[in-house]
Amino acid sequence: MNKQPDFEDFEVGYDIPAKPGMDEADIQTPALVLDLDALERNIKKMGDYARDHGMRHRTHGKMHKSVDVQKLQEDLGGACGVCCQKVSEAEVFARGGIKDILVSNQVTQPAKIDRLARLPKLGARAICCVDDVNNVADLSAAAVKHGTQIECLVEIDCGAGRCGVTTTPAVVEIAKAIDAAEGLKFSGIQAYQGAMQHMDAYSDRKAKIEIAVAQVKDAVDTLKEEGLECDIVGGGGTGSYYFESNSGVYNELQCGSYAFMDADYGRILDADGNRIDRGEWENAFFILTSVMSHAKADKAIVDAGLKAQSVDSGLPVIFGRDDVEYVKCSDEHGVVADPNAVLKVNDKLRLVPGHCDPTANVHDWYVGVRNGKVETVWPVSARGKAY
Repeated sequence: MNKQPDFEDFEVGYDIPAKPGMDEADIQTPALVLDLDALERNIKKMGDYARDHGMRHRTHGKMHKSVDVQKLQEDLGGACGVCCQKVSEAEVFARGGIKDILVSNQVTQPAKIDRLARLPKLGARAICCVDDVNNVADLSAAAVKHGTQIECLVEIDCGAGRCGVTTTPAVVEIAKAIDAAEGLKFSGIQAYQGAMQHMDAYSDRKAKIEIAVAQVKDAVDTLKEEGLECDIVGGGGTGSYYFESNSGVYNELQCGSYAFMDADYGRILDADGNRIDRGEWENAFFILTSVMSHAKADKAIVDAGLKAQSVDSGLPVIFGRDDVEYVKCSDEHGVVADPNAVLKVNDKLRLVPGHCDPTANVHDWYVGVRNGKVETVWPVSARGKAY
């Protein structure tokens, strides 16, 4: 799953956009390009931070959906495992050799529960989230059926307003049910405050996470009084990891976008009021696009439109340039304002997508580039795994 393809079997421009050894200028577009130097620096930086703060880092596979990127995060950044949002994603990572997998979501449909219970047979630790005591019996029955173990985290809604229980008594009730269930193991708490990750101001994010930390601490302390220890108290994202890691409550971070850094995350501000993509993290993830038309004097048309990216978090930003601007897109075309007519047909531009996760999910390949040359091509291993 994570091995390089046999490039003798591929034709550039038909099956894959590039081959190792090519110049970046010859990559077929639109294509996902990873700046390997920047990616490796981001991964190592987060790994060092987590280690220095006594934290484990479980990276988020839903962001990159790539076994190869995950292995780099484990090898270079010391990641302890991966978070997935879907059982199908988890299966891809398990088959690719990832040994510690958290489905950081509820698994409630019978077929999905059955597949989750079979995950340890692929050699992986299987963990999921629970926020309904009635889910416990179904998870237990599947684990017993397959002779495996499913570890469970009780999910707390600490502000995101999605899944999770909101009171400590509810946490304790579910945790006790898990602890008593055959084939299951109570392993801790999932408490990710997703709603505040993109608040621009550092102080606003800090205020929100302080509420979450107090809520989680109360649950952890109460569980301990009940004789239930939390191996995992997980959460923390690219916009908040420094809060969770200094809370004295959390022990596992779940950052994802830091490795790639998209335009939406890049806008948020650090404690000094600086954008986090201007020092804290580097842009390492791009859509490489080509100018396909310049029939209008003041605009260039590029080949990266809606089908090459997600614009739910805004339009992409053209990397390293302020003389041209990506202003509009349709299915197959992007419109770049070029008031001084500096671009010409077949020029290439690097776009920083607004949102990296869904953008990665519409491509088959990552093209890894170093010093202007294609070094590697990796499959987007779990592309389309949404069930």
